[in-house]
Parts: sequence; structure tokens; C-alpha cells
Amino acid sequence: MAGTALAPGKVRVKTSAKRGHRSRIALVNAVPVTVFLLVLFVYPIIGVLSLSLEGDSGGFTLHWYTDALSGVNLSVLISTLRISAETAVLSLLVGFMLAHAIARMRPVFAALAMLIVVVPHFISALVRTYGWIIMLGEHGLINTLLTSVDAPGAPYSLLYNETGVVIGTTSVMLPYTVLILQGVMRGVDRRLLAAAAGFGAGRLTIFRRVYLPLVAPGVGTAGLLSFILCLGYYITPALMGGDKQTVVAALIDQQVMKQDQWNSAAAFGVILLLLTFAGLGVLGLAKLRRKKAHARRSSS
Repeated sequence: MAGTALAPGKVRVKTSAKRGHRSRIALVNAVPVTVFLLVLFVYPIIGVLSLSLEGDSGGFTLHWYTDALSGVNLSVLISTLRISAETAVLSLLVGFMLAHAIARMRPVFAALAMLIVVVPHFISALVRTYGWIIMLGEHGLINTLLTSVDAPGAPYSLLYNETGVVIGTTSVMLPYTVLILQGVMRGVDRRLLAAAAGFGAGRLTIFRRVYLPLVAPGVGTAGLLSFILCLGYYITPALMGGDKQTVVAALIDQQVMKQDQWNSAAAFGVILLLLTFAGLGVLGLAKLRRKKAHARRSSS
């Protein structure tokens, strides 16, 4: 009887010992990952931050941030934010239609369509950008077609301006948008749409009050991802924007490579990082609000 009574305690001791052993193993396995993140992520960020706060004489200063948020530099930052927002909106519009069409296809055709959307993304961004330059040029394919059909004002200026940059960056961000939206749309229960139609709702009402709320999380994620990626994108804006349409990434390149202004470039890098964190924070708050709203609906 006594041996039987002590057995549960011994089991608990053994169980806790095993858990402690597993925790120590987990900590040991986490050390390489932690070191990797500290060396290749945290340390560079701290270095850039300290560089952006270092004055010419070596003391603390906010001069580089003041310079980045004033004058021509501020206009470049605003232009970058505007181009990123335009790219996100255009990617969502085109990507939503593509993803919606793909989600309604049979699996075989959907896989083929996704292949057509994704495969160009594996081609070098430099090659794709030069392809757009050839197509959008004054004598390129698009202007030639528009001129042949006597479009008013053709040929259009589609290069080395904001229009060309937005077209190029949208083509880069589009695969990300389609991948996210198509996955979300595939998960929509079609029986909900059929039920709404059975109650007499029209197509527009079903789309606005049933379908759109179900895919809204994916729309927000895809739009924010396109916006964040476009903030620091360099190749396409540098080639298709030229000197007249400078973005922050191109400005950082000029300050480092031509002007040797590492402090100012570091300040711009920190500003872009803060904007990225702000976007991720907005996305996190939106997800938290959706979870709380879902919890309230479930409890009621």
C-alpha cells in the first residue's frame, strides 16, 4: 500500500525532471538561432541607429533626422510613401481580380494560372525591369499599339516618371498579392454565398456583405505587404524613375556611394525601419481587433 501511495509522487518527479531536461535542450538549441539573430540583425540595426545619432564631432545629435525630414529630402520621403501607396492599391485591384478568377477555376487550371503568375517572379528583377523599359518606351510595344489605334495623345510618356515607377513596382509586388489573396479566397466556404443567395440577396449584396468581409484580412495583409516591400525597393525605381523620380532607397545609395554621407543614409534607414514597424503594428492591431470581435460574437 505504501509503495503504491508513493508511486504518483515519483511519477510527478520524473515528469518534472523530463520537462526540465527538455527545457535545457531547447535552450541549447536556441543558442545558435539567438546568436545568428544578434549578429546579423540586432547588431547591424544598433550600428545604424548609433550612426544616425552621431554628429560630425562624434557627439549625440538629431541633425540627420532633422535634415531627412525637411526640404528636398522630405519631398523624396513623401514621394516614396505615395508611390508605395499607389503600388499597394494597384496591386490589390489587379491582384484581387486575378486571385478571384483563379479561386473559381478547377484545381488543374488554377495551378497552371498560378504558375503563370509566379514563374516570372523568379526571373531577375533587373531583367524584368529592362523588359518594362523596352515595352514602355516611346517606340515600345505599348505606345506602338496605342499609336496604331489612334489613341488621343499617343505616344505617352511612360518612363522616367512616377507612372513608370508605379507600373514597374506593381509588376514586382503582384505575385505576392495574388498568392496571399488566392489562399484566402480558396478558404471561403461557398455554402455561405449559396445561403445568402437562397435568402434572396443579389450578387452585389453577397459580395459586399458576405464575401468581402471574409477575405478582408487577406486584403489588408496583401496591401500592407506590398506597401512595406515597396518602401525600400531600389532596382525598379532607380532604373524606371531616373534622376527626376528619386525614392528613399535611391537617395540612400547616392548618399553612401557618391556623397559619403553615412550618417544621413543611416537616418533614412532608421526612418524606413520605423515605418515598417508601424505598418506591422497596424496589421497586428487589426488582427487583435478581429479576434476580440470574433470572441464577443462567439460568447453572445
